[in-house]
Amino acid sequence: MKPVRIGLCGLGTVGSGTFNVLTRNAREISARAGTDIIIEQVGCRRDNPACDTSGINVTRDIFDVVRNPDVDVVVELIGGTTVAKELVEEAIDNGKHIVTANKALIAEFGNELFAKAEAKGVTISFEAAVAGGIPIIKALREGLSGNKIEWLAGIINGTGNFILTEMKDKGRDFAEVLKEAQKLGYAEADPTFDVEGIDAAHKLVILASIAFGMPLQFDKIFTDGISSIETQDLNYAEALGYRIKHLGIARQTEAGVELRVHPTLIPAKRLIANVNGVMNAVVVKGDAVGATLYYGAGAGAEPTASAVVADLVDLVRSFSAPQENKVAHLGFAADALRDLPVLPISEVTTAYYLRMMAEDRPGVLNQVTQILSDSGISIEAVIQKEPEEGKNVVPLVLLTSRAVEKQLLEAIGSIESLEAIQGEITHIRVESLG
Repeated sequence: MKPVRIGLCGLGTVGSGTFNVLTRNAREISARAGTDIIIEQVGCRRDNPACDTSGINVTRDIFDVVRNPDVDVVVELIGGTTVAKELVEEAIDNGKHIVTANKALIAEFGNELFAKAEAKGVTISFEAAVAGGIPIIKALREGLSGNKIEWLAGIINGTGNFILTEMKDKGRDFAEVLKEAQKLGYAEADPTFDVEGIDAAHKLVILASIAFGMPLQFDKIFTDGISSIETQDLNYAEALGYRIKHLGIARQTEAGVELRVHPTLIPAKRLIANVNGVMNAVVVKGDAVGATLYYGAGAGAEPTASAVVADLVDLVRSFSAPQENKVAHLGFAADALRDLPVLPISEVTTAYYLRMMAEDRPGVLNQVTQILSDSGISIEAVIQKEPEEGKNVVPLVLLTSRAVEKQLLEAIGSIESLEAIQGEITHIRVESLG
């Protein structure tokens, strides 16, 4: 088999990591792929001192790479959904295979890009788009292909996990830890994608589509961030035997598919509840295998490069196989994908953590309990503190039974209207993940 020549677009964090892994581990990679994988050309706006590109054809116009007739595979590592989409489309038009780490591109435009690639007889590989170096896409698409996937839940954004870990372990507030995350390079200057769950939502949509055999539906996912979580919530959760994690959750139910990203209370004994710092983890429940956990570095130059290079090796191995025998982009044949309904968050059933400030006088808890009971919601646990000296308002913390979200929100509205309740009630979803 003749050497495979790649064009590397982007020489930033992941691009430089990919360049260095390919050059450093060339012998092992060639032995696994069955032929040499050679960097034919690099397209980047500026040089990266972390990479020795001497002797490499470097261009400042990344579109030179997709138009280069000597390039067999385009590795797209520039990010974003504008130029990257144009780049991938032109690469497909030129008959080149694609490897990408671009979760936003796949989540938002994957359906049309996959259809275009299949029509042209090329492949788009995207293992690095979710959970960095953890081979979760390969596990779902191939390793668990004998299972009906019932649900999956993941810590799939390291920035959010770092922030919650620091808040819990050191009692620091959100704003302070966010500033440190930005200083350490874990969070961008504009941290919205990380702390408001958009990054995790992109990744969850990809995982859910592969798990359940459905088209990508990013526009239907529910997303809630962590900026409203307070240190006291983490402490109360701990006292109740739980940890708060920012989870992406996808579940098949008889009514439809749940797609949601939000802070979640998880029993502290669960393995995923003990995943801390910038690490990622995904739990997948299959009907045959049961629950399996995938853990590792979810970002970074070389962990993500590990997934990019793995895609390259798999891609090269598949070159001799007929197109119809190759693994489908989403693990299911394109004509077998099901247009499953996605449930709005108001129709989701789960348990809840409620924290409210209430006047310290008799009967308040009974009033709250009665309102919840009238909505068909029972109380599983209560924490009620003594008031601080000179104050007559106390925190009241409840764990509820499972309930439909719209019923819970109606009950919260009624509770907030009570004279004894001060301000808005904090509510966080609770999952057993058992």
